[in-house]
Amino acid sequence: MGAIIEMSLIFRVLSRWPLRLLHAIGAVLGWITFLASPTYRQRFRANVVTAGLPWAAARPAVAGAGRMVAELPWLWLRPDGELLGKRLRWEGFERLEQAVAAGKGVLLLTPHLGCFEICAQAYAETFGERAPITVLFRPARKEWIRGVVDSSRGRRHLETAPANLAGVRQMIRALRAGRTVGLLPDQVPPEGLGVWSPFFGRPAYTMTLAHRLIQQTGATLVLLWGERLPKGRGYVVHVMEPPVITPELGPEAATAVINAAMESLILKAPGQYLWGYHRYKKPRGLDIGAAPPAEARS
Repeated sequence: MGAIIEMSLIFRVLSRWPLRLLHAIGAVLGWITFLASPTYRQRFRANVVTAGLPWAAARPAVAGAGRMVAELPWLWLRPDGELLGKRLRWEGFERLEQAVAAGKGVLLLTPHLGCFEICAQAYAETFGERAPITVLFRPARKEWIRGVVDSSRGRRHLETAPANLAGVRQMIRALRAGRTVGLLPDQVPPEGLGVWSPFFGRPAYTMTLAHRLIQQTGATLVLLWGERLPKGRGYVVHVMEPPVITPELGPEAATAVINAAMESLILKAPGQYLWGYHRYKKPRGLDIGAAPPAEARS
């Protein structure tokens, strides 16, 4: 309990610091982590090679990963009534406006690219009065950080749903009520909740939840990502043309389409992707000796 209170206090102090300063500190921390952890460094570089990118294109993401962590106190503990204002700009706003106006529920998908936390906050601030948003999240394993997250992440018109059956039901209810749900489709799900699907040409265990939600609710699919601007100037939320996912598509075909769409977004800004994320790991509970099926390896 003491650790939770101490971390909460630290987060509250940091939340008052200028975003520019937090990003500067985060950039240093990103490089320290990269240089100090051989495992992280190797995975980071291997994922960049798998994507077929030159190191120069992905190198800024080393500092970007640190900025992502450093900006969390500002994002989570910013006063609820304090609007993003000039720190937020939209690109492709009309796409999202039309999707919300359709009233069929909106499913927002974004990869681990840029500041994905800002996407939900920007949506809640702009559209939440009409259609509140529910975002899927996986509770932190460490008790001290879990306490900080639980007490600070929720905001006005923004609800969270746990990554379990109850959370899935919560999201289905939200979409059927014409509300909005946000997912990170490149997050590795537990065993039984995904399929092996190519991601930059390599089999990756990929969640089928997005396909299931569309299939069961008929929600409108929208892609977006939050670009982090330099020197703490704020963020640009890009609303992109979504892929076509029909309810008739099977889970394997649907996840392949979604992965391809995520690749397209990532290649627009490789310097802001979390290349150190363990995207190709085996899901929890999967037999360590089990190989991906042959069709996923092709």
